[in-house]
Amino acid sequence: MGNEALSAETETAPPVDYRAVQQSEEFQRLRSKHRRFVFPVLAACLVWYLAYVLLAGYAHDFMSTPVFGSINVAILLGLAQVVTTFAVTTWYVRYANKELDPIAEEIRDEIETGATFTAEEATR
Repeated sequence: MGNEALSAETETAPPVDYRAVQQSEEFQRLRSKHRRFVFPVLAACLVWYLAYVLLAGYAHDFMSTPVFGSINVAILLGLAQVVTTFAVTTWYVRYANKELDPIAEEIRDEIETGATFTAEEATR
């Protein structure tokens, strides 16, 4: 009784050659754009985080320097870590919406409309 919708869904899905999709020019462009953004940003964030940890571990005098009231450099840098996380997340979402999503949507539309990816298209 409740399985008709599920079986109707699986019957209409055309078979997709995912290897051909992965080898297609569009997918390679998407992957390349994604990597060109993510890897440098990830490296910068890891360096920033590691710098904070090293400062906290080895530069006690610097980190305990009062800035105002009972707020010291360590607290400000710790809060900057949180702010950096939100900033990078916002930056990535904007980048993905503008640069990655249109390409991904194009690929998805080609797959959903039944456009087949052949080995010939993949090598273009």
